[in-house]
Amino acid sequence: MSSNTVAVRLQEELNQRLTSLATKTGRSKSFYIKQALIRYLEDMEDTYLAIDRIENPGERVSMEDAKRILDVED
Repeated sequence: MSSNTVAVRLQEELNQRLTSLATKTGRSKSFYIKQALIRYLEDMEDTYLAIDRIENPGERVSMEDAKRILDVED
């Protein structure tokens, strides 16, 4: 998997906390930044998907119809 470099400016306190965590755990600062971004992006993608569904609801299907379509029994 290829990777790209992204430069980020951090406030001194945040950088110190990140450096401290990386030192204590033996992981890199990049590791923790990537983990934080993954979690944040997943949450934001879910949020915007929910907003889009609320604003553009599309066709509704009743639970009974969904079960019939998916061939699911109670």
